[in-house]
Amino acid sequence: MKERIGFIGLGLMGTGMATNLARKGWPLTVMAHRKREGVEALLKLGAGEAATPKAIAEASDVVVLCVTGSPQVEALVNGPDGLAAAGKPLMIIDCSTANPASTTKLAAELAAKGIILVDAPMSRTPKDAMEGTLDIMAGGSEADFTRAKQVLDAFAGRVIHTGPTGSGHTMKLLNNFISMGYAALYSEALMLGAKAGLTPKTFDNVVRGGRMDCGFYQTFFRYVIERDPNAHQFTLSNAHKDMSYLASAAVGLGVANPLGSAVRNAFAIAVGTGQGEKYVPMLSDIVAELNGVKLTDA
Repeated sequence: MKERIGFIGLGLMGTGMATNLARKGWPLTVMAHRKREGVEALLKLGAGEAATPKAIAEASDVVVLCVTGSPQVEALVNGPDGLAAAGKPLMIIDCSTANPASTTKLAAELAAKGIILVDAPMSRTPKDAMEGTLDIMAGGSEADFTRAKQVLDAFAGRVIHTGPTGSGHTMKLLNNFISMGYAALYSEALMLGAKAGLTPKTFDNVVRGGRMDCGFYQTFFRYVIERDPNAHQFTLSNAHKDMSYLASAAVGLGVANPLGSAVRNAFAIAVGTGQGEKYVPMLSDIVAELNGVKLTDA
């Protein structure tokens, strides 16, 4: 018999994840936040609705969270009407990108209350979330991972056990460091090329199909070349948040992280100029415009 699942965070990624759970027969309860489109679609698939995190916990054996970051997770868990307020054994699967220090501290606090926390952030896109092909990196004990994986398999193509609780969020920050580092590099390289008279199309003709091509490059350049605004639906403010978490992790580990600081600053400029709600590939336009050029083939 499948466990009862609660789901909080029906945004770009969460709606697809929850849709897979509902379609694959998991008893599901969801909660609205700012928009109701995802909730209404899931209600038509047989999901139930709860008004508070506490009510979600009361109706569930496992609760999946897919929210912005650590402050939101902590509020949903420990708020006055939070998940922990239900006072019952529960597994929480946190698919958010969060600060590992917060995750490990929260896990220890919840363990004393009989609540298990597994950190299971994901990578790929909202399209992959809807198709059930996300990549998941999950932290927790072997037994907790085995239990959580049955749920995660509903919306993931790959689920990788990274180690103890907190290691999933650490690995996600490293994954995002690499991908957001590419975004910053692409943006600066395109700007330099434009200054020198090289068009984005010429740049793409050289890189595409070569050793420096990759899936992230192709998504990024679907915006640069085709101007598809939804090529990579991940905001610049979220990228800045994740790179700030990476900086915090580096401080906690007592190491220098100069490249991470440079990547973070690329996104800090975008956020500081009021453009945080734009998507990551649009960083290329921002960097170009700050340097007096436009990324066009005209």
